[in-house]
Amino acid sequence: MTESGQPSTFRARVVTVSTRTAAGVFDDRSGPILVAGLGELGLLVEGPVVVADGEPVGVALREAIDERIDVVVTTGGTGCTPTDRTPEQTQPLIDRPVPGIAEAIRAFGVAQGVPTAALSRGVAGFAGQTLLINLPGSAGGARDGLNVLCGLLVHALEQNLGSDHRRVNG
Repeated sequence: MTESGQPSTFRARVVTVSTRTAAGVFDDRSGPILVAGLGELGLLVEGPVVVADGEPVGVALREAIDERIDVVVTTGGTGCTPTDRTPEQTQPLIDRPVPGIAEAIRAFGVAQGVPTAALSRGVAGFAGQTLLINLPGSAGGARDGLNVLCGLLVHALEQNLGSDHRRVNG
């Protein structure tokens, strides 16, 4: 639901980033979690679109931006391995960073007893009218990300359209 109490018309796309999943070696475990969770927030969700690490991420993000998708949530490619390049594909597209989203996601994971959540290099911000958010590739990281996004995502999207501020907690 939106701030006005109306059903959302915000469009979301989930992009799973994994070379091995794109090749059919592994099943996508985090993408379906995000599709379901974003749907529960009232968004119209597409995906998951599965792409390999690296340049295919940038291609998928640019396509979503061109299609004026309201929010793209990626899962995977945010760690410290040499092939984890999702932030490097996302950052150049962002013209209005929203670092607090990625910071909150990392902090939530650490608070849940997952110290390695601090190693996620995910970024978040607006590329034109599209909000891009990088989440870790694990199922737990996807769930943690949803826990954070449930309290702020629709509000951020409404703010992007120019809606007035409302008090979230009281």
